[in-house]
Amino acid sequence: MTVKIGLVAAVFAVVLALSASAGAAGTGSASATAKSGVTGASFAGCLAHIPAVADDTNLSEYYTSGCTGHDEPELDPVSSAPRSAQNITWRVQLPADGTVPVSKVGFGFWFGGTVKDSNPHKIGQEGFLELQFYPDSMTKNCFSSGGFNVVHAPDIYTACSPVWTLQKQGQGIAEPAAFNGMLTDATGKAPFVMHALDIVDVHIWAPGPSSAYQEQVRDETTGQTSSVLVLISPKDGPLTPEYSTNEIGNALDWGAVWDTPMSFVWEIGHSDIYGDHPGQFCLPGQTFCDSFNAASWQGFTPIRIFGATFGDGSHQQNWAVVSDTGGKAEILGNSFVGPTDCSAYGGPFCTYPFFSSDGAALNFGAGSNNLGGVDQFAQTTDCPSTGVFPDPTYCATIVP
Repeated sequence: MTVKIGLVAAVFAVVLALSASAGAAGTGSASATAKSGVTGASFAGCLAHIPAVADDTNLSEYYTSGCTGHDEPELDPVSSAPRSAQNITWRVQLPADGTVPVSKVGFGFWFGGTVKDSNPHKIGQEGFLELQFYPDSMTKNCFSSGGFNVVHAPDIYTACSPVWTLQKQGQGIAEPAAFNGMLTDATGKAPFVMHALDIVDVHIWAPGPSSAYQEQVRDETTGQTSSVLVLISPKDGPLTPEYSTNEIGNALDWGAVWDTPMSFVWEIGHSDIYGDHPGQFCLPGQTFCDSFNAASWQGFTPIRIFGATFGDGSHQQNWAVVSDTGGKAEILGNSFVGPTDCSAYGGPFCTYPFFSSDGAALNFGAGSNNLGGVDQFAQTTDCPSTGVFPDPTYCATIVP
């Protein structure tokens, strides 16, 4: 969810604003409670202050106490193959609830990519697509604002796909959704439903360099295929490729990381939307913040990412990872998030999830340290600005 929003030069520090829908039951009856949320909308509850906006390259601002941007540990399939950023298929096995539900560690994960937005009023004329998978959730609606409405459904996955952009708004910056659509079944009328442990192929492609991106998911386990979701904004028109190759440095113009255009992210730093603090923004050290609790990640079967295949049939040349909060640096209070309740790294609610290998696929959570463990994430911003904002960025690093 992004969304790739910049660090101390970012715009809104957007949190996941979730609330029970009108007339819904309390959290004690989660299975009957609809939850509505938004990931990256301008009306989120925690905002960055921007004293002045002179032009796109002179944006100084600060975060109010307790406010941050998104916490997005990211996996990048690096490739120099022509059009690798314009045609990619991820092969993934979905996580499964165990002693801990998958939804416990955050709102979900997404497969994303940088897009070109021809609207001249959008900063950088770029946006970021996110095909968002919601664990333990049946989607009821995907709102044009970028929000969603879901009902608790254990071991069920459904998806929405917002495309986030930035736009000046008075003396500040808003983050409007240029597009949002539901991933639907073959009829085009109902949500496309996937199940825990299903192996799915997530295809994101543009037929040509000036064509709108399209998204489709095939469930290998059930044999079902979703309808094609075409990313044409009602106001901005087709959302098209910005880059050809999926190489590090072809980064979103207003991002906080020096990464590839296409990536996988598990959005963390929010509590369980079906729990006691539904969807609340949270920090390391807070005992309702299972994103930072290794035991919670170990309580369910992790996601397995088998690989990425590009349009020419080639696969990733390397895997790279990056976090826009510095990973361990966030736990230790050394990121723009600020101080935490953790006095050291490690222990309950004071760890940061990371990528590991099980020999056949990459996992995410609290597995083996065979890819460097939490130290796989750069802890300081040593890479250049991505273009719009002057701040340095976190470098994506190749993992073994």
